[in-house]
Amino acid sequence: MLNRRILRIKTFKVLYSCVLSGNMSLSEAKTRLDLSCEAVRDLYIFMLGIVSPLTAIARERLESAKKKFSPTEEDLNPNTKFADNRLAVLLDSDPDFTKIFAKRKFSWQQYDIFLKKVLTSITGKKYYADYMTSGESSLAEDCRLFIRIFEDEFVDSTELEQILEDMSIYWNDDLAYSLTYVCRTLKSLAKGERWSLPPLYQSEMKTGPGIESDKAFAIRLLQSAITGYDKYSERVAASVSNWDNDRIVTTDMVIIVLGLAEAVAFPNIPVKVTINEYVEISKFYGTPKSRIFVNGLLDRLISSMEKEGLIVKTAKDLGEKM
Repeated sequence: MLNRRILRIKTFKVLYSCVLSGNMSLSEAKTRLDLSCEAVRDLYIFMLGIVSPLTAIARERLESAKKKFSPTEEDLNPNTKFADNRLAVLLDSDPDFTKIFAKRKFSWQQYDIFLKKVLTSITGKKYYADYMTSGESSLAEDCRLFIRIFEDEFVDSTELEQILEDMSIYWNDDLAYSLTYVCRTLKSLAKGERWSLPPLYQSEMKTGPGIESDKAFAIRLLQSAITGYDKYSERVAASVSNWDNDRIVTTDMVIIVLGLAEAVAFPNIPVKVTINEYVEISKFYGTPKSRIFVNGLLDRLISSMEKEGLIVKTAKDLGEKM
């Protein structure tokens, strides 16, 4: 599930938290990293579990319309295609999914106001109208509809953001990535495949010789950064004229330290890949000038450390290993 870029971001956040708190305990940092990684899959499960409550609210609305004082013909004989969608039935009857959802003690019940707003938004969209009048009735079509819902209704929702923030401190910034896997799941279900809990790390989804553990990558990266933080940060400060540690933005310092730690600890990852990855992280978590600062410093410091023999790559042409 988690790729190397997400693991780098997770490691960055843990290291940044350690620096701000002044607690550089490796054991505590590893525990926090594990929890942060597992939280992405938990969020995936929580969001996939919204299918059934949304469907239930749709049914409730249809039943309420029938009980109006003067119901219309449409109220009495509604289009029940969405309310009867096969995806909700499939997930509700899947013992593995329902067991895991219950084990996590997840529930959408207390968020009914949010769910009703989401349903109102959905029913006002053209893609919903097209679905309701298509004449097709299949699990595949139901899955396609929910893919649109997951793609269009949640990423920029401030209400959902608040709900997730209240539920877990680890769910910050994880929604988009989790929803990507929700949509992948729906595509698989549309093909008739059964739901299964995705492996936490992408390396666990691969088979064959030479597969390196993504979990081991993240732990090794974190360990290298924490144990070498002082010496790497001193190099950063010393390389910038008229600057010292206190004047360098903490996010930039942590990003550059991680880049140096990765370059040292992973001989098989090309320097170009390492620099590009941390420049990308700086675009989202640094200042407007961080991208240029991180790119320039990492390039200069890694080159210097290569000349000193502190960074040694196993080959000159290593492809684009992430």
